[in-house]
Amino acid sequence: MFIASCSSVALRGCCLRQGGQLNLNEEAIEMHGKPEIINSDQGSQFTGMEYTEMLLSKGIKISMDGKGLAIDNIFIERLWKSVNYECIYLHAFKDGVQLYEGLDNYFTFYNMERLHQSLDYETPESLYKKAA
Repeated sequence: MFIASCSSVALRGCCLRQGGQLNLNEEAIEMHGKPEIINSDQGSQFTGMEYTEMLLSKGIKISMDGKGLAIDNIFIERLWKSVNYECIYLHAFKDGVQLYEGLDNYFTFYNMERLHQSLDYETPESLYKKAA
């Protein structure tokens, strides 16, 4: 699961554990402020009462992708292509700890250093700060 800022394509958080969406969203809201809307797919972790009630109680609108519409996930699909080719395929991670550390380093690079053509060769973090 990823928390992303659509205005800058900045990744705000990453969760590798199953069922960690609720905690990850609460942490991201605490660190970065409350978004107007959160988009997800229609997986059971996002449609469960605990998750949806947490968002609604904070006044956050919920948006869900259409069932079976991969184009709704184009940002995440493109992100995973970058993650795979720029991180995962280049390193032979020996265990989950190394994988987590490698992804943490990659996402720091992705947000703070990697220039994005779609952002006029700026970093996501620089645009996020301008918008905030």
